[in-house]
Amino acid sequence: MATTLKKQYDEKIAPALMKQFNYSSTMQIPRLVKIVLNEGLGDATQDKKIIDTAINELTTITGQKAVPTLSKKDISNFRVRKKMPIGARVTLRRDRMYEFMERFIRIALPRIRDFKGIEGKLDGRGNYTVGIQEQIIFPEINIDSVSKMTGMNITFVTTAKTDEEGYALLKEFGLPFKNAK
Repeated sequence: MATTLKKQYDEKIAPALMKQFNYSSTMQIPRLVKIVLNEGLGDATQDKKIIDTAINELTTITGQKAVPTLSKKDISNFRVRKKMPIGARVTLRRDRMYEFMERFIRIALPRIRDFKGIEGKLDGRGNYTVGIQEQIIFPEINIDSVSKMTGMNITFVTTAKTDEEGYALLKEFGLPFKNAK
């Protein structure tokens, strides 16, 4: 079962990008590789249950099991030991990636309070990261069961070589950028 965004990419977005950037081959057209959701939890050093709730929330949001991220070294000032869980992350690919992106654009983003669009700054290699302050913008999360508001970073990784190509790809997918060129 192909998602709506996947069909849209194959039928409309790819030909539009091919025409816009004058590619000689279809393999040059930028495409979405993966979406990574990352939640850093500094408070997890004091309370181990925070990691479990974060993993459960990310699993509920994405439909794929989240994994804890572990610290790489000891930092005594922050009470962090090596291999201590300090966050959670999920990497989405293929159909799950397109399903999540569609829900994110059409359902979650409009639920943000006073939403006027997202910043249009990419990382220099055609990838884009958006920070979310509250996990309750996702309809899968029950507001009554949330004990603490946590934010997350959502990274869209593309095969684009430049920011201009990556921006054009994500704009065609429907990400609502503030400064639409």
